[in-house]
Amino acid sequence: MIIAQITDPHVKAGRRIAYGLVDTAAMLEAAVAHVNSMRPIVDTVIVTGDLTDRGKPEEYVSLRSILDNLSMPWHVVPGNHDDRDNFLKAFFDHEYLANSADFVHYAIENQPLRLIGVDTTISGEPHGFLPLERIKWLDTCLSSAPYKPTMLFMHHPPFETGIRHMDVQNLLNADDLFSMLSEHSQVLHVACGHVHRASETCINGIGISIAPNAAHSSTLDFDPEGPSSFTMDPPAIRLFRFSDDNKLVTHLSYIGKFDGPHPYFSANGDLVD
Repeated sequence: MIIAQITDPHVKAGRRIAYGLVDTAAMLEAAVAHVNSMRPIVDTVIVTGDLTDRGKPEEYVSLRSILDNLSMPWHVVPGNHDDRDNFLKAFFDHEYLANSADFVHYAIENQPLRLIGVDTTISGEPHGFLPLERIKWLDTCLSSAPYKPTMLFMHHPPFETGIRHMDVQNLLNADDLFSMLSEHSQVLHVACGHVHRASETCINGIGISIAPNAAHSSTLDFDPEGPSSFTMDPPAIRLFRFSDDNKLVTHLSYIGKFDGPHPYFSANGDLVD
């Protein structure tokens, strides 16, 4: 099973340029085309929040005109730049969201790997938080399938990256989440967005990752007083490969045209010198 994660597209209404520089609509189109072209084909796509830049209805119209071109099933969770009401209206035809209202939690059951979307957003706030009712929902959901390998997808990461202006906006009550997850050994990985830069760690034996951005990246600056800024790093997505022996491996896949592939060995089997 192959899962592609796209995160933080920040699409604006009418395909407007974001931050005076970034053509987020065109870059999301490139990411969609990249995923569609992969062989073997990707089984499913998860988009982990900040789908739009301001959460406006017309931004979701522009967004859907792009995401609807994905040739495989795809699922979404909200980020802090999204508006939950407008988000749910925009994806009214996504059946897995049918029971979402006050928050957007759901489980995708029809895959070898169970995929659970988690809503970490708090309306009007840049940071993430999981109120008790959301943690209880997740605990109950995980308890219903204790032996099925599972991944969580959410927007705000539960760890500090060292990029301070992003770290102050992460999941503020990560300890509450991991206290609950300590009872659910089937959770293999938590995949996040928000930071606009690939990063990975492990907490209590669970792999945690942040996907790179297919548009703009947060500047890699470990200065605690560093300004909030972005760079135009090579765009990329994160891939997850889940194998028959329940092993999960993650890769980064860069979007664009690059030289190659070139053979390591000649036609007669010798290493090319």
